[in-house]
This record gives sequence, C-alpha cells and structure tokens, in this order.
Amino acid sequence: QVRLVESGGGSVQAGGSLRLSCAASGYNPDRYCMGWFRQAPGKEREGVMIIDNEGDIKNAASVKGRFTITMDNAKHTLYLQMNRLNPEDTATYYCAATRSLCYNFHLEEPEDFPDWGQGTLVTVSS
Repeated sequence: QVRLVESGGGSVQAGGSLRLSCAASGYNPDRYCMGWFRQAPGKEREGVMIIDNEGDIKNAASVKGRFTITMDNAKHTLYLQMNRLNPEDTATYYCAATRSLCYNFHLEEPEDFPDWGQGTLVTVSS
C-alpha cells in the first residue's frame, strides 16, 4: 500500500516562503510521476507542479519562477519550495503519485492520479 504524508504548511505573509514535504512509503517503482495539487475553498482542485524519475517537469503558469519541485530518491521524499507567496496561493496542498512517467499525466486532470496524501494547509496573508 502507498502512503503519502505532507508536511510544511503554515501561515505566512505575502512575499514569504515555505517548503512542503511529501514522505512516501510503500512506493519505490522504476517509473513514477509525483507532484503537488492545491484546492482553495469553493474552487476546483488544480495542478501546481509534477516531476518524474527522468526529470521531466510540468508546472502551472501561475507558479513558474516562484516554485521549485524536487525529489530526494534516497529519502523517498518530494519537496515543493514556494517563494514570493501571495494570497492567491492560499489553499490546501496535496501530494499525488502514480507509477508512470509524467508524459502520461496532466496538471489539468488530477483525477488520473491514483494515490493522494491528506493535504497540508497554506495560508498567505496580505
């Protein structure tokens, strides 16, 4: 069974930074695509960034240049470094994973990812 546990959320002022972590257990495939999605109250879940074992990265235009996604394979932990946060980034952030490469998946279709964490809340105040 796959277990994904997010951490690192919190409250920050606009312009600040946070680093989210997603610890994966029971997940050591030859191929993977993992990433971050977020959902604000009253809005649909949207893709943020995803990365696979070959280094292919997809990102939402709204976070390009501000967020960085990395994977520590030794620790089986996915990270999302978020800089220059603004109130529009306020949401619950979820870690997702699948046993395939990212070219098979899209930020616009989060429902295709089979494994999810419980989420961590990020609140950015102005």
